[in-house]
Amino acid sequence: MDFEQTIMELLINAGEARSQAMIAIQQARAGEWSQADAALAASDEAIKEAHKIQTALIGADEGAGKIPVTLILVHAQDHLMTAMLCRDLAGELVLLRREIRGSEE
Repeated sequence: MDFEQTIMELLINAGEARSQAMIAIQQARAGEWSQADAALAASDEAIKEAHKIQTALIGADEGAGKIPVTLILVHAQDHLMTAMLCRDLAGELVLLRREIRGSEE
């Protein structure tokens, strides 16, 4: 396993997940529901890919400290956690916008 490449892939996927979640919020604000749903689905997919990488890292570590805990690894984990939270909140905001728009129409 190329440790640095793996960490970068984790960061890229986490960043994509967060970006797509934010796009979903913007699309919901505009009332573009299909685009909001597509962005949420893209966020979910990026989180799934990031989670696969995280799981591989955990497996390689075997709970024995085999993987060095570097600042970039901590940074990547922070990005993933933040992206997952952003995705959850984006889903709620899209739903809330739908409910508000539904009551106005």
